[in-house]
Order: sequence, then C-alpha cells, then structure tokens
Amino acid sequence: MSTGLIALLDDVVGLAKVAAASLDDAAAQATKAGAKAAGVVVDDAAVTPRYVVGFTADRELPIVGRIAVGSLKNKLLYLLPAALVLSLVAPWAITPLLMLGGAFLCYEGAEKVYEALWPHAEHHGTGGQVPEPGQDATGLEEEKVASAIKTDLILSAEIMAITLSTVAAETSSFWSQAIILAIVGTGITIVVYGSVALIVKADDAGVALAQNGRPASSLLGLRDSGAGEAGGADRALRPLTQGIGRALVYGMPFFLKLLSIVGTAAMLWVGGGIIVHGLEGYGVPAIGHAIHNVAVAIGHAVPAGAAAVEWLVTAAGSGLFGLAVGAVLIPLVHKVVAPLFRKLPLFRTQKG
Repeated sequence: MSTGLIALLDDVVGLAKVAAASLDDAAAQATKAGAKAAGVVVDDAAVTPRYVVGFTADRELPIVGRIAVGSLKNKLLYLLPAALVLSLVAPWAITPLLMLGGAFLCYEGAEKVYEALWPHAEHHGTGGQVPEPGQDATGLEEEKVASAIKTDLILSAEIMAITLSTVAAETSSFWSQAIILAIVGTGITIVVYGSVALIVKADDAGVALAQNGRPASSLLGLRDSGAGEAGGADRALRPLTQGIGRALVYGMPFFLKLLSIVGTAAMLWVGGGIIVHGLEGYGVPAIGHAIHNVAVAIGHAVPAGAAAVEWLVTAAGSGLFGLAVGAVLIPLVHKVVAPLFRKLPLFRTQKG
C-alpha cells in the first residue's frame, strides 16, 4: 500500500511538473505575442486619456475603470472565442485578417501624420471633445465610455489577431491557445489602463506636490497635527517635491505628445511589418528581402551595435512601407469606405 501511495505521489509530482512547464511555456509565448502587439498597445495608451477631457477629477478614474472593464469584455467574451473558432475552422483566414488589420494600422498611422502636417477636420474616435455648458454630464459620460469601448474593440481585435498568429505558429493545442490569448488580453488591458490611470492623475498629483509646503510632515501623517511652522525636514524636502510637482504639471502635455508620436510610429512599424510578412507568406518576398538587405548592410557598417542597428533599420523600413500603404488608403477610405459606413444604421444613430 505504501509503495502504491509513493508511486501515486510520484505521478502527481510528475503531472505538476508538466503543468508548471506548460504554464511557463504559455507565459513565454504570451510575452512574445504581447511584444508583437506593442504598436497597438502604445497607441491605445496614447488615445484613451482623451476620453476623460472635460470631466471633473473625481470622474476620471471611474471612467477609465469602466473603459477597462469594457475592454476586458471585448477581449475575453467576444474576441477570444471568435479567435479560437477561427483557429479551428478556418486557420487559413488568420493571415488575410491579420494583413487587413495591419492595413488598418497603416491607415490610422498615416492619417495621424497627415493630420499633423495638414490639419483638417477632427479625426474620428479621438474622444477629445469638451462638454458644452449645460450639457448632461451623465449622458456625455455614457456616450464617451461607449465610444471608447467601440474604438477599443478595433484595437483589441488587432491585438488578439497578432497574438493568435504568433500562438498558432507555436502550438496547435486548443487549450494552450485559449490560455495564452487570455493571458495576453488580460495583461495588456491591465498595463494599458493602469498606465492611463497614472497618466490622467499625474497632473493632479503634480498640483498637490507643488502646493504642499510640508512634504515630510504629510508623508508621516503629521500635516493636520497642529504643529506650527514647517520643520527642518519639510524645508529640506520641499524644493525637491515642489520641483517634481511643477515638472509633472508642465511636462504632462509634452509627454502625451511624445506618447502620441511614439504610438503613431509604432502603428506604422507594426502594420507595415505585418503586411510585409504576410506578402512573404504568399510568395511576394521582394519588399521583405529589400528591407532585410539594407538592414544587414547598415549593420555591417556599425559592427559595435550591428544587431541593434539592424533591428532599428528593419523597423524603420517597415514603418516607411506602412506609411506608403496608409497614404494610398487615405483617399480610398475617405472617398469610398467612409461614405459607405455612414449609411449603416449604427453610424447614422451616432451622427444623430
């Protein structure tokens, strides 16, 4: 009996080791897939803070929280099952859909570049309008949250498609794919909207720091203790905390601008790269080979950092190709696709 129990325990330990290895493998694949979705993630983090513009400070975090919950539902309740069904029923469709998503990223990135160079009508989906005086705040909040969740659905679909393409190449196990998609979807949502929450409250934190004349006492919980003048620790720490506070207040607009630029560049890089790799899979490798050859040649010219240089040149080449694709798509979308979409009931309702 004791021998049988030991054997059973040994089997349990063995199964636990296999399960742990599988989870480690899933985590590694999820990290790899999440890294490929970096362009969409950065753009999502850059766009979302605009949806809380014009609302009082006490409503900012609740709005971000509601959008985050909606984003998680988009990924786990709708997109994850759809991705798994697609993987089982029509795996051949993954690459075309991924390329279509890449084209969307290229269009969005090129549209932002076009808007920066030649400003025109406000681009859809920015969510940056300020409520008019007398407008119902609750109604406006509902409208903005709904709009943000709809925009997130597009970005989340691209994230899940990128993840699925990576996962499908690594494993054919249904449950492994499901676990990895769930890990990536949940992890990216936490990272994006956690970052957004920090961004939208950074200016409030900056104001509080800049106005606090007794930082050491506040840190120790003595601000309201009735003590008289600021102590030596307060006087020593005050220049630092107030400097940090002013830097946050004045620096956040520049940080958001930089984040938007990085997000645009990342969208073009990821979108262009997706299309280049897709074309290679369909027997059109010329563009990918050209980018690779240029990257290798420049990398050989800088032997000290050849790997980094090759990566940067490859990303830049993919981004330039993505910009060219997006530039071609802009008039097509504006003249053909957008008018067709405006005829749909959903878009007519939004316009009304």
